Parts: sequence; structure tokens; C-alpha cells
Amino acid sequence: MNLENVIYKLRRALDNRINSLSISITSGGVDNMETYKYIIGQINALEATKQELQKEVTNEKAKLPKPTGWRLLVLPFRMDEKTKGGVLLGQDTIDKQQVASQCGNVIAMGDACYTDKERYPSGPWCKVGDWVIFARYAGSRIEIEGGEVRLLNEDEVLATVQDPTDILHKF
Repeated sequence: MNLENVIYKLRRALDNRINSLSISITSGGVDNMETYKYIIGQINALEATKQELQKEVTNEKAKLPKPTGWRLLVLPFRMDEKTKGGVLLGQDTIDKQQVASQCGNVIAMGDACYTDKERYPSGPWCKVGDWVIFARYAGSRIEIEGGEVRLLNEDEVLATVQDPTDILHKF
């Protein structure tokens, strides 16, 4: 599993845990001060973990190429190393899936992306952080440590999705 997918899953888990702890406090589910202090400590620890993860992502993104003009830098989705049934997948299988992936996370945009008001009257089709769908062989592939990224033209984005695991990834 690559760093971007790990961070995506950890952020979701941390946000869910923070929300559930916050709901416990606001709904009166806390019956004594010790429990309240414990929950606040947990929330603070989770927020600190989120900030550390964000720093790690920022450091990794600094190593990536910067897209120019109307291009997007997309990190293709990489499936888990283990299936739901518990079968461990080989590295070759995971690498082939990432190369053939049609879903990715937008990690950077060129300065001219979606600026043409005549071509994009309703605004940008996506933004940094969105999961997008693109054609199987769209864009230029660039090898990086731990996989590859793709440089796509702005008009090669076909759709956006909330969760990349909702898409069936075949190769």
C-alpha cells in the first residue's frame, strides 16, 4: 500500500474517531470528569497524529514533479496487499494493477488548469485531493520511488469519485 492510500485511510479513521468522541461529549455520554479528560486527551492525540501525517505528505510531495500549464499530477490508486478473503497479493500483481488503474488522487495542478472560462463555464472539474477517473492509458507515466505518477491534461479527467475503493479495479 502506498503512502497516499495509507494517509487517506488514516485520515478517515481519525476523523471518524474524533467525531465519535466529540459526540460522546456533546450528547452527555460522559458521566464523570476523568472520562471527559480521557476523551479530550484522545482527541488531542489524534489531532497531533493528523498533523504529523500532513507533514509527512508535504515532505513526500516536495519530491514530486510540478505540473506546468494545464496539466494535473495524479497518483494512481494502489490496491491493498491483502484481499477481503485474506489472500496476500504478489508485488507484481499490485504493480500491474497500479499501471492499469483508471482512478487516482490529484496531488498537484498546473497554474493554467481549468482557467479557460469558455471551455469550463461551470468551473474546474476537480481540485487537489479529489479522486478522479481517467482513461486507462491516459497521460504520461513517470516512475517514482514506490510506484508511478501520471501527468494528465485537464480534459482527460472523466469523473470524480468520493472513495476509490468503490470502483472495481481490474487489470
